[in-house]
Amino acid sequence: MYHIKRIIIAALFVIACLPVFAQESAPQPAQTPAAAPQWSNRDMTYRSKNYDVLDSAYYPKFRRKQFHKYIDHQDIFPPKPRNQWEIGVGLGLYNVIGNIPSTILWHKGGSGLNLNVRKSLGYIFSLRTQLIYGVGKNMDLQPTSSYDAPYTNFGYTPRQYATATNGANPIYRSTRMEASQLSLDLMFNAGNISFHHARNKVAFFGYAGLGGLAYKTRVNALDGNYQPYDFGTIVPNPGAKKKTIRKELHSKMDKTYESAADNGGGAHILDNKTLDFAPSIGAGAQYRINKKFNIQLENRYTFPSDAYLDGSVYGKPLGNTVSKGRNNDAVNYFSFSVNYNLKTKKKSVEPLYWINPLDHAYSELSYPRHMILPNPVLPDEDGDGITDQFDKCPKTPKGVAVDSHGCPLDTDGDGVPDYKDKQLITPTECQPVDADGVGKCPCPDGCKEMMGTGGKNGNACGTIGAGTILFTNNSNHISTGMEAQLAVLAAQMQASPLCKAVIIGGGSGSKTKEQHSWEHVNAIIEYMSEKNNISRERFIFKYGEAGDENIVTYRSANADESGTGNVPPPHPDIK
Repeated sequence: MYHIKRIIIAALFVIACLPVFAQESAPQPAQTPAAAPQWSNRDMTYRSKNYDVLDSAYYPKFRRKQFHKYIDHQDIFPPKPRNQWEIGVGLGLYNVIGNIPSTILWHKGGSGLNLNVRKSLGYIFSLRTQLIYGVGKNMDLQPTSSYDAPYTNFGYTPRQYATATNGANPIYRSTRMEASQLSLDLMFNAGNISFHHARNKVAFFGYAGLGGLAYKTRVNALDGNYQPYDFGTIVPNPGAKKKTIRKELHSKMDKTYESAADNGGGAHILDNKTLDFAPSIGAGAQYRINKKFNIQLENRYTFPSDAYLDGSVYGKPLGNTVSKGRNNDAVNYFSFSVNYNLKTKKKSVEPLYWINPLDHAYSELSYPRHMILPNPVLPDEDGDGITDQFDKCPKTPKGVAVDSHGCPLDTDGDGVPDYKDKQLITPTECQPVDADGVGKCPCPDGCKEMMGTGGKNGNACGTIGAGTILFTNNSNHISTGMEAQLAVLAAQMQASPLCKAVIIGGGSGSKTKEQHSWEHVNAIIEYMSEKNNISRERFIFKYGEAGDENIVTYRSANADESGTGNVPPPHPDIK
């Protein structure tokens, strides 16, 4: 029956571990992203206190495939990172719970040392190996006549052997148990999962363990002369306080445990120690000092199927009847340990039972770095290409060319926008102008010949309008919008075959800007020549003027304005 119990407990322990390994190793189904990720203009700073999930150095090679699937939005779960081992050393109170009362450390009782090695299986479960070396001491504080060997071997008479002529000898049993225990523990911890903090300082855990206990118990049955004790002399008043009795026993009995206790005939190993199968349970708490160290309080309760740990199977007598005590003794070990997280050569995180698995999810909600986000839609009520947030002229009529602030262009700066200006280039000395943008200078000689019916409004080249073309990021590409605008200019020039158009490129202050300015103007003139059959000779090429190098304006040439449509590049060697 005893061996059947062992087999059942071992089987239950293995079954309990299976879901843990299955949970950690099961592959996750691939997820199809709804849209490509948008990485531009993302702030990729990691702001929390655990580890950066997007850092590939945390993952071993066999998990890199899942990492790349996660980065490419083919899997919604990041892989488990490489995490550190924990080792620890500690000391504590070692007590045997049996038929003889246990003696506490501060009453010259038992103590122990322990060595721990722990590895996480995931964020909740971990495995630990613990080695304990302990010495437990037990001592009666009340006389008893229920005992057996080795006391009966030295002339003591227990109640069950007493006769009318040889009465029972009440004694005070004193034993010392030395043991080594090795356990494998399946530990459970959920204190790292927090919904309101990045991490917790304190972690509580519980565990169940299987292992072996090798012990040897000895009895202090004889004095320094190897003679039986006269307990009536040692403790003259058995009804005294326990503190007094304990003091008398400690002072008048020697410190040797000369006799081997009965062990019930169990199996033996090195140094004649009895070996027992030793299941155990326990619980404790850890306090995190920093990323490397933590301290731990823990209590382990071990319950082997053995009634001889304290050296006796007899309990208190029931009246004049000798009674058996506990069926099985136990060991209680309360310890304090200092633990250290072993640093590995490769990048790794703390043991996962200190890591909050919600950290990455909350971080993504507050500062999205990996989350798929839709492209922003910015309102532009007047459709001039400048969003309402930055548009200083929000009611610009449709189709009117605007500057970078969303306001209609005013080429001559006379206060009348180009689309209303009937004298597009009004010299500064002729300003201020009237409501039509016409200055107050007199008409120079020959201008009347250039005027048709209506005088000032009849310029023969007045059919050629003014406009602005905006290139993107120094590109020379003629977009669809530009093509439509240049088609209008081509139609106006074809209607006025004697008129020229001035193409003016902004961009001054550096060779690079001047070169970009030249390239933009040349791209427009070349497009007009090749696509719309307008001779280059009908254009006046100007570049490097004040303004943005990505902005090109055009207008009709003044009557006295001259220039060529072929201008060599100023800095042909600039790439």
